[in-house]
Amino acid sequence: MINDQSTDRTESVNPITRETLGYSSLNTAEDLRQAIRNARDVQKDWAAHTISERVKYLQITRDYLVERTDELAEIIARSTGKTRIDALTTEVLPSVLAISYYCKKAKQFLRDSKIAPGHIALSFKRSKIVYDPYGVIGIISPWNYPFSIAFSEVVIGLLAGNAVILKTATETQPVGLALKESIEAAGLPQHIFSYINLPGSTAGEVFLEKGGVNKLFFTGSVNVGKKLMAKASKTLTPVCLELGGNDAMLVCEDADLYRAVMGAVWAGFSNAGQSYGSVERIYVHESVYQPFMIILKEKVEALRVGYDLDHNIDIGAMTVERQIETVKQHIEDALSKGARVFAQSGISDDKGLHNLLPAMVLSDVNHEMLLMRDETFGPVIGVMRVKDMHEAVMLANDSFLGLTGSVWSKNRKRAERIARKIEAGVVTINDHLMSHGLAETSWGGFKESGIGRTHSELGFREMTQPKTIVHDILPGIRKDFWWHPYDKGVYLGLRGLIDMFFSTKLYRKLQGLWYMLRILPRMFKR
Repeated sequence: MINDQSTDRTESVNPITRETLGYSSLNTAEDLRQAIRNARDVQKDWAAHTISERVKYLQITRDYLVERTDELAEIIARSTGKTRIDALTTEVLPSVLAISYYCKKAKQFLRDSKIAPGHIALSFKRSKIVYDPYGVIGIISPWNYPFSIAFSEVVIGLLAGNAVILKTATETQPVGLALKESIEAAGLPQHIFSYINLPGSTAGEVFLEKGGVNKLFFTGSVNVGKKLMAKASKTLTPVCLELGGNDAMLVCEDADLYRAVMGAVWAGFSNAGQSYGSVERIYVHESVYQPFMIILKEKVEALRVGYDLDHNIDIGAMTVERQIETVKQHIEDALSKGARVFAQSGISDDKGLHNLLPAMVLSDVNHEMLLMRDETFGPVIGVMRVKDMHEAVMLANDSFLGLTGSVWSKNRKRAERIARKIEAGVVTINDHLMSHGLAETSWGGFKESGIGRTHSELGFREMTQPKTIVHDILPGIRKDFWWHPYDKGVYLGLRGLIDMFFSTKLYRKLQGLWYMLRILPRMFKR
């Protein structure tokens, strides 16, 4: 992990203590181009392996994770500033669950799909869809969940028969290197998986240039996602983009308020709020607003923010300083427009610690404020009182983002009716945020939260190109009845087919049958 001899390297620093964690060799744009060429040379051989053979490789990686759980949680926590429980719960555990699930389901997800004939008249044409790997997949992953987000995409890409090139965040290189070692533990054929350390802008340019990757997966900001999409349009390279959220939580009048509060606290403040799917906005029915807020105040003020030494810290640090400025800007904007700080946690008074922000709840908020309209990506939640759940849905959908949301109610049928009205890629009922840890559920958003899906069977589909294969199964046919040469009889026969099957008049059906039968013999003649 440490390369003291290199002059071209990136330094990794613990965001809380500012301790140097190590150095990573910095690659060049030409290194990435060579990695793409190498991957393309060997990908077809990898795709020729049976799915069972590819699964056997990846099962070794699963065992590697299990044996190094504590080590991985420690590396993730020290590199990001999150607590080790956060690292274990939201990074290591989901990765173990995901690779186990995908290895089990890969054969099913990649199986050919038979297509039933669309009409009896053409039932001798039998079709199926086969799923070809794209070829070389590029992945650019973020710093907030530097292990679990990239890990699932790498695993699915490899199982689907692609070669994969991974570029992880510069800020969390020790985690990226730990992920690299986890994948390489499988003993994959050379160049099927490559790891690159480059600035994101450079990697994006090379990935999407002519001769670049066959598909790019990116997780990050809306602005960068738009730039990558514009670049991809020049080569028509497909992209899968996950671009964040400003997620809404809707609390109905019949909700279990204690559970709702505890869910809001976890989904809003775990990883210091640095989750694309975290709770950022809460809309509470007016009849339960006061009791909800009383419980919320108690739980938020009890949160412990600091450095995780003995597992007795609830919230760690912000990973990068530039995000702290965004959080402060959103808070200042809200306060200047009439919001007030309703509840706030304490914070460690250790002067040697950095990047710590208190957990904060703002009330008297409205949709004139950045907090309620844009992604804050920090430990701040705005809460609004609503007169009914129709208003709550309208406000939840009043956003250019639509990644996830949640509905809290004891009436599950009603909650689902409300959930169906929310414009988001994932909506959970009586929970929030954790669906990213469910390997069987897809992940992706509506509107500017992104394009495409990762995880689940849909994630496998994103890693493949569907190809339709059509068989003609009727024996003895020399030519189809619509082939050349043409004459009036062919025209009448084809029109007769339409009349026979679709006309509402009996005489036209019978006439159509007659004309159709007259042209059938030509199918068997030279």
